[in-house]
Amino acid sequence: MRIVAAAAVVVGGLSACGSDGGGSAGAAGNPYGLAQAGVLRAGTLTDAPPNVYLKDGKFTGFDNDLLTAVAGKLGLKVEFVGTDFSALLSQVNNHKFDVGSSSITITEARRKTVDFGNGYDFGYFGLDVPAGSPIKGFDQLAGKRVVVVQGTVQDDYATGKQLDPVRVPDYNGAINQLKAGTADAWIAPAEIGEKSAADSNGKITVAAKQLSPAPTAYAVAKGSDKLREALNRALDEVIADGTWNRLQAQYYPGRPIPADFKPGSGAVAPAVSASSAS
Repeated sequence: MRIVAAAAVVVGGLSACGSDGGGSAGAAGNPYGLAQAGVLRAGTLTDAPPNVYLKDGKFTGFDNDLLTAVAGKLGLKVEFVGTDFSALLSQVNNHKFDVGSSSITITEARRKTVDFGNGYDFGYFGLDVPAGSPIKGFDQLAGKRVVVVQGTVQDDYATGKQLDPVRVPDYNGAINQLKAGTADAWIAPAEIGEKSAADSNGKITVAAKQLSPAPTAYAVAKGSDKLREALNRALDEVIADGTWNRLQAQYYPGRPIPADFKPGSGAVAPAVSASSAS
């Protein structure tokens, strides 16, 4: 059973490090319009490693660990809460969460519901299939039973290709369909698909992958300009201090970074931390 509505509080830095967070928050009370002053309430998922997941009762993964570092620059604690991706953006815009953290690809359709910060990661689409499947590429999916997680950019892709996808609420649902043989293929975020295949004891394989058309970013409610701008500034700080590169090396070892991808504002170059350089 999928775990939802579980919450774990991760403590960020107690003082701002160059951003207008900790000190300003103390003086102005709640400058970013958070549901609770000093606490960044983040909606995320429990079942999508290595991006966002629950491990030993703690929310972790590249996106969540990066958000914790970003919040630390603003003197904020992060409270992560599990939810379904299909509901996440509306929950952010309704202020149930201050921010959405779930490898959310920026699209024009999603901009109608939420505002996005600067892109912090790139991604690939992965094509997972049952072991022994003859499917080897995205061009072989016509007429096949293709599963996607509802509301994701992979759902958009499959719909745009007129594949009439089977929609499930979470990644475990997609994995279970492949294992049971009730789906011919799953279009997934590539890293999540690769991890799922590796953990499937040979029942699932990765047939192909291709670069996603847009970066991923944190989502905030429409009009939350002060929060969005503060997150953008703090993101640049964790890029500059080497945290972004360290987390890339930790969660995506060996994954090449596209030459034209610039995280954050693009105004700062990612510093190479000692761990990522080794």
